[in-house]
Amino acid sequence: MPVIKLNERAEELLKTLVELHVSDGQPVGSRTLAKHINMNLSPATVRNVMSDLEDLGLIRAPHTSSGRIPTQQGYRFFIDTLLKIRPLDSRAVERLQEQLGAERDPQLLLSRVSEVLANVTSFAGVVLIANQQNACLKQVEFLQLSQSRVLAILVTEDGRVQNRVIPVDRDYSPSELVEAANYFNHTYRGFALNDVRRKLLEEVQADTTEIQRITRTAYSMASRLLDNEGAEEEEMLLSGEEKLLSVPDLCEIDTLQQLFDAFKTKNDLLDLLDRSMRVNGINIFIGEESGYEALNNCSVVTAPYEADGKVVGTLGVIGPTRMRYGTVISVVDITAKLLSGALSHDTGSSAST
Repeated sequence: MPVIKLNERAEELLKTLVELHVSDGQPVGSRTLAKHINMNLSPATVRNVMSDLEDLGLIRAPHTSSGRIPTQQGYRFFIDTLLKIRPLDSRAVERLQEQLGAERDPQLLLSRVSEVLANVTSFAGVVLIANQQNACLKQVEFLQLSQSRVLAILVTEDGRVQNRVIPVDRDYSPSELVEAANYFNHTYRGFALNDVRRKLLEEVQADTTEIQRITRTAYSMASRLLDNEGAEEEEMLLSGEEKLLSVPDLCEIDTLQQLFDAFKTKNDLLDLLDRSMRVNGINIFIGEESGYEALNNCSVVTAPYEADGKVVGTLGVIGPTRMRYGTVISVVDITAKLLSGALSHDTGSSAST
């Protein structure tokens, strides 16, 4: 988007026009705009400024002889330049916390987050859970099930747990398994699982005969636990998509068909959310900015969430381009902070208003 500079009068008119259109969904005429702005301007002056805004591509007339509505470029200018974000008040934050509940199971908590985002905004709520192979190791544990089987338990820093039964060729004592797990946790805690797999392969290939007994046991168990077979793909949790059926701006059959096809296949949304995970703070895609035709009439507001200071996924809201951006941005922002606090082991982590 080219850099556009507006004088104070044009900024006030555009800001008011966006707010009025978002409020009732109707095109805004010059007389209506003149009544609502905080300036003493005649309808004729307002019409001249509106004409300039239209020439800049910030507003448009949906019908002949109608008022004007913001374009996607107009919404972008409004968000980047004119929008003042007000943090949610303490009571609103408390209500969000109550809706999220005290769920400690990460998978159930993430599902709950997508539902809460949908319920609070009346749009679709979405949560991206990153590929577990990119998650960081918290700890492993090995438990003997029988002479030929060991249960390996993997816990990542984002709270996910993976269990795998490993066939073994000899009987391990409980102390051997505890020592192996302790060694492995001490050596690799905090490393991404992909990096752990690579390091394990390098160590085993280097000189297996010289590896100490404890080390050999740890490497043998962990190598099979972290085998790439069955490695998890990124997962997307979506809630409230049916709420978009009642949004007037998305009521055309072709628009809804494309959008729900995108929800079903998930590939486009996964890519968009994955990109968002690499950006600090709130990220907003307005219409065609997403790069996907199915989202041309939508805006997507996202924020990454963390576990113990490391980004482990993205959450967000999908709705029409005509939305109350200030409210949606605040909800997405505080929800990401609340979720990060819930997934972190530092009990001092909390959302700040």
